[in-house]
Amino acid sequence: MYRVHLDSQIVSDNTQVVTDMTIDRDACVVGVDFGTLSGRAVVVRVRDGAELGTAVHDYRHGVVDQVLPATGKPLPPEWALQVPADYLDVLRTAVPQAVEAAGISAEQVIGIGTDFTACTMVPVTADGTPLCDLPEFAENPHAYVKLWRHHAAQPQADRVNELARQRTEPWLARYGGLISSEWEFAKGLQVLEEAPEVYAAMEHWVEAADWIVWQLTGTYTRNACTAGYKGIHQDGAYPAEEFLSELNPAFSTFVSAKLDHPLSALGDKAGTLTAQAAGWTGLREGIAVAVGNVDAHVTAPAAQAVEPGQMVAIMGTSTCHVMSGDVLREVPGMCGVVDGGIVPGLWGYEAGQSGVGDIFAWFLRNQVPPSYHEEAAERGITVHELLSELAARQDVGEHGLVALDWHSGNRSVLVDHELSGVVVGQTLATKAEDVYRALLEATAFGTRVIVDTFTDAGVPVTELVIAGGLTKNQLLMQIYADVLDLPLSVIGSAQGPALGSAMHAAVAADAYVDIRAAAAEMGSVRRNVFLPNQKNVEAYERLFLDYQELHDYFGRGANDVMHRLRGYRRAALEGKS
Repeated sequence: MYRVHLDSQIVSDNTQVVTDMTIDRDACVVGVDFGTLSGRAVVVRVRDGAELGTAVHDYRHGVVDQVLPATGKPLPPEWALQVPADYLDVLRTAVPQAVEAAGISAEQVIGIGTDFTACTMVPVTADGTPLCDLPEFAENPHAYVKLWRHHAAQPQADRVNELARQRTEPWLARYGGLISSEWEFAKGLQVLEEAPEVYAAMEHWVEAADWIVWQLTGTYTRNACTAGYKGIHQDGAYPAEEFLSELNPAFSTFVSAKLDHPLSALGDKAGTLTAQAAGWTGLREGIAVAVGNVDAHVTAPAAQAVEPGQMVAIMGTSTCHVMSGDVLREVPGMCGVVDGGIVPGLWGYEAGQSGVGDIFAWFLRNQVPPSYHEEAAERGITVHELLSELAARQDVGEHGLVALDWHSGNRSVLVDHELSGVVVGQTLATKAEDVYRALLEATAFGTRVIVDTFTDAGVPVTELVIAGGLTKNQLLMQIYADVLDLPLSVIGSAQGPALGSAMHAAVAADAYVDIRAAAAEMGSVRRNVFLPNQKNVEAYERLFLDYQELHDYFGRGANDVMHRLRGYRRAALEGKS
């Protein structure tokens, strides 16, 4: 009933070109964005991208980084786990609630697409059962989902990088010269070495982006995006067995036994919705399910950023920077470059900052005096709004501070999660709004380092499009425009990843010939919303030089104190356990 009709013609090179497309005016798709703390579903009309209804479900267990729920036993430093049952609860609650909020019939939905944080890994049995769901592994933390921000595999990542450098592995340059502790190989090696019984029982080491599609379709598909960016899959191959054996002889078959699986392209149909998943979601059995994707990469088409030079910064708890380019370049410290990693026919680049919104939230929780909370409550505003209002009254440099945005380590361009936050210049006159503004500026400086690194490597950034929840902070957005000396565009949707997933669902359901066509009709962006203030640009140029000096001093080996402090902390905590 809600079938899409396509007319096409054959041109001289035998390429099929869509010349006319008729989409049922009532047809809809559902996009589901699985974030760090919650899952969000949105119902989108196929013909124009109108967002008709949305719903959010908070994960019951949230981020498991203090104690394991099954035992109450404290977790070591730098751990971050999740419980996979929380993801299924999103399907059972947020999807039907979004359909109800949209005021449509489930019969109108022709497809569903999903995206996930990455690299978030699930150890599973042959049929996709998470090992933590098995009684024998319920008390073993390695049997749980390792969230993207699980950084406890840094020692394994260091060994991967050192060996790759010694062997001059050609794939290392595709990742800016460093493989992250957040990614598939370092986390997998940690499981092997710290919980060999879990590793032995693990039939598949699965990205959560693919695991959720497995639950929807009953079929395991591996998406090309995470395989390329997080799984070191380049030029049709993973790191060789010989390389893996040098890391650990028992790791030699990691790819062939635990990881390898045929890759599926973004926008393809992974399968159709099973009867069980239809029961969870309230949708029709048999509708199209799109291949899994990553929250950041799926947002680029939603923001109509599908051409070379259009960088999208998805700003939330962390920031991911993605951009397509028509040339292949080796960019120091990037998270990866993948052929077709964002849109077909272009090289997809990724970089990122491990902490942004998380840093601001930490400051509010732990550093802001009660009087600020009381004033905000009296005025009926948030503490973020109060601090932003006070900080906005300052001229650039008035607080006398400069900070490093490394409270969650550094993803790009240093790729070192042993680094930590710094605030320089505090005195007895320093107030909460001073430090707050310095932290906002630090994250902007971190993005400036990334943009400059791409430009210097021959992949120029011509436009910066901001997506994510932090776009509502106008002070933060203006600081970014001034620090980067670039006009900022803003995605037209508050649900960028979910909208992007819905667009991929439309492609999987054959409503559009490809994601570029879907972006043109369903995407949304507001151009040049924040313009640089040239007076501030000049003032920030001076501050940025100070940031860059501290960045290189602490981050490039001149002073290794941050690593030593992490070591002291680990030793002290281990002594108390």
